[in-house]
Amino acid sequence: MDKIKKAIKSVRVKLFLTLSLVILLIIVFLILVNNFVFGQFYLYSKTKELKLVYKTVNEYYDNQENINLSAQLERMAIKNNFDILIRNDQDVNVYTSNKDFFSALGQMNEMTSRFEDSANQEIEENENYTIKKMQDNKNGITYVLLSAILDNGYQLYVRVPITSIEESVNISNNFLYLMAGITILVAAVIVSYVSRKFTDPILELNDIAKKMSNLDFSHKYKVRNVDDEINDLGKSINAMSDKLEKTIKQLRSTNSELERDIEEKSKLDEMRKSFISDVSHELKTPIALIQGYSEGLLENVTQDDENRKFYAEVILDESNKMDKLVKQLLELMKLEYGKREFNDTTFDIVEVEKEVIRKSKVMIEEKNAEVRVIPDEEIMVFADDFYIEQVITNYLTNAIKHVKEVNGEKYIKIDNAINLEKNKVRVTVFNTGDNIPEEHLDNIWKRFYKIDQSRNRADGGTGIGLSFVKAIMTNYGNDYGVVNKENGVEFYFDLNLKMD
Repeated sequence: MDKIKKAIKSVRVKLFLTLSLVILLIIVFLILVNNFVFGQFYLYSKTKELKLVYKTVNEYYDNQENINLSAQLERMAIKNNFDILIRNDQDVNVYTSNKDFFSALGQMNEMTSRFEDSANQEIEENENYTIKKMQDNKNGITYVLLSAILDNGYQLYVRVPITSIEESVNISNNFLYLMAGITILVAAVIVSYVSRKFTDPILELNDIAKKMSNLDFSHKYKVRNVDDEINDLGKSINAMSDKLEKTIKQLRSTNSELERDIEEKSKLDEMRKSFISDVSHELKTPIALIQGYSEGLLENVTQDDENRKFYAEVILDESNKMDKLVKQLLELMKLEYGKREFNDTTFDIVEVEKEVIRKSKVMIEEKNAEVRVIPDEEIMVFADDFYIEQVITNYLTNAIKHVKEVNGEKYIKIDNAINLEKNKVRVTVFNTGDNIPEEHLDNIWKRFYKIDQSRNRADGGTGIGLSFVKAIMTNYGNDYGVVNKENGVEFYFDLNLKMD
C-alpha cells in the first residue's frame, strides 16, 4: 500500500513538473516571439504607415484634393510620433511637423551627413522612395526614415523613432518573467487539486482491487456523475466484483457439497467398518452357542425330549439376542453418524418416566426395590419422546440391575430439577448400591464396555445401552453423565423445556 501511495505521489509530482515545464516553454516561446517577431512586426507596421504618408501626400499634389493637408499630416504625426518634412523643388520647406526636424537647408544637410555616417539598414527601396533603419550616433536614437521624391518633384522626409519599441520589449520580457513565477505557483495549487481528483479514485480502485484479491467483495466503487475513463473503470471493477463474488459463492457452495459428500462417504465407510467389527466381535459367542447346540441336536447327543427342548430354547434365545443386538447396533450407528432425524414434540417428561416404571414393574418387584419420582407433577419438555423414553429406560434398567441395600435402604429415585435460567430440566436416576470405580467412569459410555466381563450375558444386556444414551444426547447437544454418591450411583441428562 505504501508503494502504491508513493507511486501516486510521484504521479502528482510528475504532473506538476510536466505542467510547469509546459508553462516555462510557453513563457520562453513568448519571450522569443517578443524579442524577434514583435520588433519586426512593429517595424513592418511603422513602415506601412510611412508608406501611407507618402501615398497621402503624393495623391494630394497629383489631384489637388480638397483636403487640409497640413491638418491631416499633423494628426498623423501626433498619432504615430512622426516627424514630417516637405520641401519643394526650390529647397524651400513647404511643411514641417517639427521645427527641429530639418528646419533649414543647412540643418538638413547636417542631418543627412549624420545619417550617412551612421550604420544604416535598408528596409525597402524603389524608384519613388527609400526606407532605412538608421542610428543617430549623436543622440543615440534609432529611427526609421522614409525619403521620397513626389510626382511633382517635391522632397518628402518622414521619420519615426523606434527606440521605444526596444524598451517595450524589455518591459514585456520582465512582465513575462514575473507572470511565469506567478503562473507556476498558481499551477502548483491547481495541479494539487486536479491531481487529487485523478488520484483519489485511483487509490479507491486500488483499495477495492486489494480487497478483491483477498476475496472481500463488500466494497464497491462509488460511481460519480462524470463521464470519464476512471468512472468507466470503476463500473467495470464493480461488475467484475459482482461476478467474482457470485462465482466464488458458487465455488464455495460446490466445494461444501463436495466436502459433505466426501465426509458422508467417509462416515459411511467408517460406520460400515465399525458395524462389521462390532457385529463380528459380539456375535462370536451366540454363533458358537447356536453352532454347538445345533450340532448336538443333529448328532442326537441326547435322546431326552426335555434336553432337546432345552437345546432348541437356547438356540432360539441366542437367535433373538443376535437379532436384537444387530437392530440396536444399526440404530446406534445411525445416531452416531447423524443419519437419524428426530421428531421433536412437546410432552410431559414425568408421564414418560411413570410409563417406563410401569413397564419395568416386574423387574422392580423381583429386586424388591422402591422407585420414587420427584417432583410428581407435570413438566413439559421439547424433544423426541420415543428416544427420550429409550434413555430413561436404559438408565432405569441399569439402576434396577445394580440396586442394593445400603444402610438399611434400597430404592431408586428419579429426580427432575428445573433450571429456568438455562431453560432446561435435569433428569437424574439414582440407585443405592456400589460405586463405579473411577477408572471406569469415562469408559462405560463406549460400545460393549463391561466393568464385569462375566455379567452382560447373564443379565441379557447387549452392552450398548449407555452408548445409545450418549449418541442421543450428543445429537441434542445436551449434557449427560454419571456421578458416584455416598450411598450409590446417579446418572443424569438434560432436556430443553417446552418452546414458548
